[in-house]
Amino acid sequence: MTDPTTRYVSVSGSAVLVTGASRPRPVLLRPEEAEGVRRQAESVILLGEAGGHVYFAVDLAGGGETALPRPVAAGQFRSLREVAALLERQEAGLLAYAKAMTYWHRRNRFCGECGAPTASAEGGHLRACTSRQCGRQHFPRTDPAIIVRVTRGSRCLLGRQPTWPEGLYSIIAGFVEPGESLEAAVVRELREETGVRVTRIQYHSSQPWPFPSSLMLGFVAQATRTTIRLHDGELEDARWLSREDIINEVEQGKLQLPSDISISRLLLAEWFDAGGLGKLRDLIR
Repeated sequence: MTDPTTRYVSVSGSAVLVTGASRPRPVLLRPEEAEGVRRQAESVILLGEAGGHVYFAVDLAGGGETALPRPVAAGQFRSLREVAALLERQEAGLLAYAKAMTYWHRRNRFCGECGAPTASAEGGHLRACTSRQCGRQHFPRTDPAIIVRVTRGSRCLLGRQPTWPEGLYSIIAGFVEPGESLEAAVVRELREETGVRVTRIQYHSSQPWPFPSSLMLGFVAQATRTTIRLHDGELEDARWLSREDIINEVEQGKLQLPSDISISRLLLAEWFDAGGLGKLRDLIR
């Protein structure tokens, strides 16, 4: 922890410490700069080694910026959602890792078996129950979720939740239930949320999604029944849109699409770009 090559990443709630406005960079504290930070931190977590540096995350949740040590106060805590798209890929991954781990520590301070306090161990990758009668070990968890691009002919299925910003639509997603396969989750979520039935389900790619602690597993599928029925109230609206529809509504300001840090944008852009009408990134720039 005191080696000169070690660096510390600071997290506060859902925010990460960065410097720079239009081109943010993580504030990576040296051991001597992080000494005061470590004293205030709710948890200190070993993230690992890369590029000749060992990285730790320090959780400053609840600490006001005015009380923070000078090297930290020189930066700014900003939402990871806000800055992720502006960061280099490796930097975004480092901050996402730090945020997910600090989130897990904050929500596992007590044993789920007996209620006794837990203590951090194994460099922060384990919390152990402090009760001698219990002694249960708790490990970081990731919640699997599926996200699926459904097409039929030249149209793609998009939906929106009522809490989203006005005009924002995305492809359909949902959490995997216990005892359920990923493919079964795709079928169930689409049926429950939109009434659409699908076939030819294929895995595409995945993305860690630390908002707060999920792994998004991306799929593509073909619709066999396109009638939309909003069954479970998860969605406010769902629509079949062609590429031409997307172009027209984006240009008119009626439609917003997911952030370019998300796997939903990746899946949607791949379909859109294959239509010969240009690149999605150019349309929504």
